[in-house]
Amino acid sequence: MKALVYLALVGLLALIVAVAVAYANLPSYSSLAKRSDLGQMIRVRAANGAVLVNIGPSFGQWLKYNDIPPEMRAAMIAVEDKRFRSHLGVDPLGVARAVKVRAQTGHWAQGGSTITQQLARNIFLTNNRTFARKVKEAILALAIERKFSKNEILELYLNRVYFGGGAYGIDAASRRFFGHSAHNLSLGEAAIIAGLVKAPSNYSPTADVEAARDRSKVVLQTMVQNGFVDSASAAQVDPATIAIQPTTKQNSVRYFTDWALPQLDALIDESSEPIEVWTTLDPNMQAAADRAIVANAPANAQGALVAMDRDGAVRAMVGGRDYVSSIYNRATQAERQPGSAFKLFVYLAALESGMKPTDTLVDEPVTIDGWTPRNATRTNIGPVELREAFARSINTISAKIGAQVGFGTIADMARRFGISSKISTFPSMVLGTSEVRLIDMTRAFASVANQGVAVQPYAIRRVVTADGRQLYAHDAEEGRVLVAPWVAAEMTDLLQTAVMTGTGRAAQIGRPVAGKTGTTSSNKDGWFIGFSSGLTTGVWMGRDDARPIAGLQGGTAPARAFHDFMSVAVANRPVEQFQTQVPVPDWDLGDDGAEYATDNQVGFEPLVDENGNPLPNQPADNPPPPETQQPQGGQVDQQWLDQVLPPNGQRSNQPVRPAPPQPQVVRPQPTQPQPRSVRPPDPLEPAPDTPQQ
Repeated sequence: MKALVYLALVGLLALIVAVAVAYANLPSYSSLAKRSDLGQMIRVRAANGAVLVNIGPSFGQWLKYNDIPPEMRAAMIAVEDKRFRSHLGVDPLGVARAVKVRAQTGHWAQGGSTITQQLARNIFLTNNRTFARKVKEAILALAIERKFSKNEILELYLNRVYFGGGAYGIDAASRRFFGHSAHNLSLGEAAIIAGLVKAPSNYSPTADVEAARDRSKVVLQTMVQNGFVDSASAAQVDPATIAIQPTTKQNSVRYFTDWALPQLDALIDESSEPIEVWTTLDPNMQAAADRAIVANAPANAQGALVAMDRDGAVRAMVGGRDYVSSIYNRATQAERQPGSAFKLFVYLAALESGMKPTDTLVDEPVTIDGWTPRNATRTNIGPVELREAFARSINTISAKIGAQVGFGTIADMARRFGISSKISTFPSMVLGTSEVRLIDMTRAFASVANQGVAVQPYAIRRVVTADGRQLYAHDAEEGRVLVAPWVAAEMTDLLQTAVMTGTGRAAQIGRPVAGKTGTTSSNKDGWFIGFSSGLTTGVWMGRDDARPIAGLQGGTAPARAFHDFMSVAVANRPVEQFQTQVPVPDWDLGDDGAEYATDNQVGFEPLVDENGNPLPNQPADNPPPPETQQPQGGQVDQQWLDQVLPPNGQRSNQPVRPAPPQPQVVRPQPTQPQPRSVRPPDPLEPAPDTPQQ
């Protein structure tokens, strides 16, 4: 007997020492109220402030004890720890009941943990079902009861416990499941929340609403049995009538947030405090992008779309048909051949070298270093202007341009405009054989729309803490000039013609549009990238396994998706005319094309620099030369020569016969303005393989 008493005294002394040590090491109440140990909460908002997604735990507002509805306090005590107000942290009766059930069933069916023990486990321990963990839990509970009052313990518990759906605390749970603050919880809503603690994943209203309602009935009965509410009040509650807030479908929005959130590492210092990230995404545009891809992507094919504003703000991003089935972002990660969409860089290099949209080359069979390109039509049409060659996407003309300006120069142009993937310098590269990313191609077209000034895509506008302290704000930086404004204007001329009368007709939306189609061999990839009213949109479609898709061309499904999206995206924007004059061609002008071309004409405004000075070599200053006639009777006389070879150095309309692989064109006089200053190189741009010509 003395030995037992001695052992009991030693055990009691050890318990007192353990509780004292735990008491001394407990954190302060204020530090526990911060909830930083639960992980960082990141709330992502759209441009209009709508919540896109919550990453990590969701906390809601911290409610003081007196602010917590009495119904909520009573429901939690009734169902989790009815003797909460009387025990010292551990409930001996509860422990005895748990041991009895263990002996009867052979396993632990009841934990017997008090609210204080649950709080200790949630803050300091894990959920491992071991005897050692239960001992530690009891010691910590006793220490917590010594350090904090009952009201403080209940306040900590109700603001920290996990209720499912990522919600920690009753306010987060109330907002998550009912759409309002916990200040206004009804008795029925409080019963549903209190019933979640036992098994959040099983009873969560978003997972199984009927299970949550049935569990709330048990909570109400327990409250009546233990005297926390009268039977009449409980009878007035009908759980079936309690409205549960539907879960917001995230789907394609996650493509955008998965791309945007990693950028935080470079924008703000590492922190564990809750933050709100305000992004550039436009929910209406995002919804339109979703519909456009789903409605137009061929069966068994994927689709991607990126839309960015003139300052680089990404307004919509779709990385695939369904995020749930595939999280692979084809808008930012996939590298695919762009086909003729890559001709943007071919013609930019040509225009920068001095060629004009009205210059003439001969569409004819050509072989360059053993490579013989052929046109999609398998025919050649002879002499053709660059404008028509671009609109018709004539491959032989692109090959001749590459041979003249240099394939390395074209690769350098692509890098200059933001193409970050590897660019081949083999002759076939002019037809888009190098793999690129959709977001990079869209950025390049946006830079052309921005008058040749670089556009840097971005997703995050600002970052603030939960208390409103600003951690980051996006500052617009002066863009780097990539090409002279007149080169960008002439490129826009070509892109607009491709939509007006060329391969991109399906992308017309009743206002000026400039863009380019792209189709790869065997119809494995289809592209359309274009811009209108300050918004640039790129669309790609294809299969992940790169198998051919019957009928897929850039001018079909991708162009239609562009049309469907842009019709909604720019509907409330003013119509913007391009700073270029596009003449109505006579080589491919149908009824609808003629109508659109007429509507799309721009006034004869001169192009000016930033100081208001007119720029030379404007399209309006270069009317097409008069059509030449064959000499009458087949005789060549002086009058006919004067007509064919005008005096004063004017250009003849006769095409210059090229000699592959170095075709020649009649070049304009070198009167383009020189850059005003040398800008520093872009640190993100790879070094060019070949110096620019």
